[in-house]
Amino acid sequence: MMKQATVASGQGIETIAIGDAAIPQPGPGEALIRIKAATLNFRDTIVAKGLIPGLGKEPEVVPLSCCAAEVVGIGDGVTRVATGDRVVPLFAPFWLTGSTPDPRMLGGPIDGVARQYAVFDEESLCALPDQLGDLEGATLACAALTAWSALTQFRPTGPGDWVLAHGTGGVSIAALQLAKAMGAKVAITSSSDAKLARAASYGADLCINYRTTPDWAAEIRKELGERPLANVVDTVGAVQFDDNVSLLGESGQLSAIGMLGSDFSWSRMGEQGINLAPIGVGNREQHETMTDFIVQHGIKPVVDVVYDLDRLQDAYRHLESGKFFGKVGVNLL
Repeated sequence: MMKQATVASGQGIETIAIGDAAIPQPGPGEALIRIKAATLNFRDTIVAKGLIPGLGKEPEVVPLSCCAAEVVGIGDGVTRVATGDRVVPLFAPFWLTGSTPDPRMLGGPIDGVARQYAVFDEESLCALPDQLGDLEGATLACAALTAWSALTQFRPTGPGDWVLAHGTGGVSIAALQLAKAMGAKVAITSSSDAKLARAASYGADLCINYRTTPDWAAEIRKELGERPLANVVDTVGAVQFDDNVSLLGESGQLSAIGMLGSDFSWSRMGEQGINLAPIGVGNREQHETMTDFIVQHGIKPVVDVVYDLDRLQDAYRHLESGKFFGKVGVNLL
């Protein structure tokens, strides 16, 4: 038997329950993995609270979409992985290539990784290099890959480009680390001076407290000049759309990712003269390219705090509080 979490989709964080479940067995083409560590994303809160109807699985779903694991068993015909391999399951297990996202995603609408064992199709498993620990590997599938796609998929980020990332959550901190490794300069906004100081220690070139400087766009313009940005990593949503767009250079890109503060910026898609790129995490090819880049540049993803699986509700509450930097982790050992 194994420990496993479930949440009643759309019914709230308080419905998260930890129970026992049978360890599944791999069929042909499948691998059984022992999950070591996981991390939370804002999407997990969306599923638990039903903020986007239909995103979960009825009546309940195993939550979380990002983990690091070890292969402990394989089914007939498996050649991509072997027992003992360290792996990361894809956020969208059936999106192997191409630009069209597959809607079947871990943690809703299909069962996720808040459990000690799981079975996956071998094609959905990516190698986790030894240079990355389990918690570091557990940041890759959603947050890091989303940041990577924002920086590479539509408009490649290059040396000297200015990138703006809002906040200091998983996507924004991954974007900071990746963009700096690409030779870009990075501006970060936050309501916390302490978090901004940490961002500066990771190489942020311009740090702005949007609470003490409400007109953060004007501050960026004052510091960098008119329309200085090559890319905005937009995790907040449409409420900041006009300010973000006002800072974009002629070929600049608004990377529409999140809805931390309002509806997605996707709602403004198609407005004339605005290069808005909807970011849908990424496929297996992108994941593997990103992982190689992270290893090559010695990037160490940031996990700020770790909870045991038995305290998964507390981990969600910590995520809700915003009192974290980078990622909130979960120990599955």
